[in-house]
Amino acid sequence: MNWFGLRSSRNEDKLEAWIKRLHAQRVASGQTEPVGPCPNEKFLRSLAKRSRAISLSDARIDHAATCPNCMSRLVALRNENRERNKKLAYAFAAATCLILVVAIFGLFHLRQNNQQTVALAQPVSKTVDLWNADTDRGQQPRQLQSVELPPTVVRLTVILPRFSPSGQYLIAVTRKEDGTGVIAEGLASTFIAGHHEKVSVALDLRKVTAGAYFLSTTHEQDQAAYYYPLRIK
Repeated sequence: MNWFGLRSSRNEDKLEAWIKRLHAQRVASGQTEPVGPCPNEKFLRSLAKRSRAISLSDARIDHAATCPNCMSRLVALRNENRERNKKLAYAFAAATCLILVVAIFGLFHLRQNNQQTVALAQPVSKTVDLWNADTDRGQQPRQLQSVELPPTVVRLTVILPRFSPSGQYLIAVTRKEDGTGVIAEGLASTFIAGHHEKVSVALDLRKVTAGAYFLSTTHEQDQAAYYYPLRIK
């Protein structure tokens, strides 16, 4: 017989077994009258909660085991605790569901914002023709004709100078001709289109102010960078 009607822990089972044994001993000996006065409400509430602070040798447990009034009150208090625990469990479940809903909504909202950001940042395709540019070391590259890039995400296709080797190229936009002040860069392999060797990279120029800059190309093996005047506007 479980005096309080719920599954309990090992310590709780020990307390209930103690009460049950005391009750059985009283009934077997014919001592059905409670010993001592009824414990106060605070003690009964603690006993109903199976408080660990209550010692099994406490004489008030001996009384409660044979007192119909105390046992009736213990059952009532235990029912109250059960209802309270149910309400707490329901509240916890509701709070968990609410957190999940908020988290899902937040992820959905973040995904929408990311999609909008990507949509707004769709690259603008631009081509820079360096086919006739001088690439001899020690020489100033020939002035590019009307090369302008907008301050946005650019899908830049560079037509490399004639006789340029194939492979990977680092394409960069820098503030100075010596390669310092890199603003944006991209690494990609060459491909052949017609008779031209080309390379295509994405450059994020959204935070770049209008002005004069340099476009550089660097081959993976040569490591010689060539700089060309460029304007962003």
